[in-house]
Amino acid sequence: MKSGIAPVATVEDPNFILGKAVLVRALYEGRDIGPTWDTLFRRVSSDLGDAAAFFDLSIILQTVGQPEKAALAQKAALDISRKYRIKNGRGTGLNVLVFVTAGDFMANTPIEFLLEKSDANILLYYVDAVTADLRDVPDHDVAFVAVGESADNLPVLKNLERLLRGWTGPIINASPRQIIRLSRDGVADAFRDEPSILAPVTKRVGRDALQQATSGDGEIGSLGEMSSYPIVVRPAGTHAGKGMEKISAASELSSYLMSRGEAEFYVAPFVDYSGPDGKFRKQRIAFIGGKAYASHLAISDHWMVHYLSAGMAQHEERRAEEAAWMSDFDRDFAIRHGRAFDALHRRLGLDYFAIDCAELPDGRLLLFEADVAMIVHAMDSDVVFPYKKHAMQKLFAAFETMLRQRASHIAQAAPEFALQSGDHAKISHLTGAISLVGRM
Repeated sequence: MKSGIAPVATVEDPNFILGKAVLVRALYEGRDIGPTWDTLFRRVSSDLGDAAAFFDLSIILQTVGQPEKAALAQKAALDISRKYRIKNGRGTGLNVLVFVTAGDFMANTPIEFLLEKSDANILLYYVDAVTADLRDVPDHDVAFVAVGESADNLPVLKNLERLLRGWTGPIINASPRQIIRLSRDGVADAFRDEPSILAPVTKRVGRDALQQATSGDGEIGSLGEMSSYPIVVRPAGTHAGKGMEKISAASELSSYLMSRGEAEFYVAPFVDYSGPDGKFRKQRIAFIGGKAYASHLAISDHWMVHYLSAGMAQHEERRAEEAAWMSDFDRDFAIRHGRAFDALHRRLGLDYFAIDCAELPDGRLLLFEADVAMIVHAMDSDVVFPYKKHAMQKLFAAFETMLRQRASHIAQAAPEFALQSGDHAKISHLTGAISLVGRM
């Protein structure tokens, strides 16, 4: 197994963290981070105020599939401090203030991956629904709103909209209300009348409404504009296909509800987007300053396509197709869907976002989802996926260029970035947190 990484903290900057890009990449590449874990654990065991160590522990726990312990470690960190610093490269680039909120990897824009190869300093600033003001934000060159759309984040985004009123500094994705509109039903409504895009009508319905729809095998009129099966049902607030199923009959819907305990669901008609070969193709595309950039193309035998489970690493012909798609993106895909891309940028009104989509036989773009928090990364093996390096470098360079162009050269009168000791009377529970987090 490859050697691990060593955690670093300094007296001058005790809120320095390794962050997602370093830790997730190490685990993704199969490196041994046991020594890193042990060092971080010793740090929190000897110092209950070591917010940075708690924070990095939470990232490791999330990555290895222990979300409950990850949330506990993250809470311990945020109870101590709401500010963290990540140094990329030499640390001589932009100071990027990033507004984030508590949650898993899909709660916020994974900006750490976007700036991993830069010299930028990422200044994470955690906000929530009760954050009173932004007077203690650290000195920065440009700010970025990274809080993603979700039911949990709705009160946070509403509060952040209030907090940012009157903000005069350079900022990316300055309007949290536009992020709020990225809900699955909100996106469907936004493109209802756009001829270049099919965003299937999506309804958020309660459990009782779904239960009523089980009474007849071919009639689902109680679900709004959907008239027949098959439909796609997923619990509200879930991502990455969790709990999502294609339902072809009332009996299947009844069984689905018996297996789920959620109170609300998203329902949409199933659209068969398979190609002539029967395979399903889903593209992830990032939009940076209005321009589209290829992130990945996943090809699968199953209608629910995820890159990691699509077998891209095992199928050379699928990688060859993805390589051609990425190489020709600006000359082919982006031109054919230029009208759709313009509509996406114009109607969503955001500087940065990403979409998952597919092509339909009639030439329209089938839009699955749009959000600011989709993971865009360059962690895939250069040996297996050598063609990705150039495309991702292009995407990352465009993102950094957008930040630079937006950045102001006027010094901002903000306090220095420093560890906030907080009220240590409020962190007496951290000893319990350490014992519950435990060793991996």
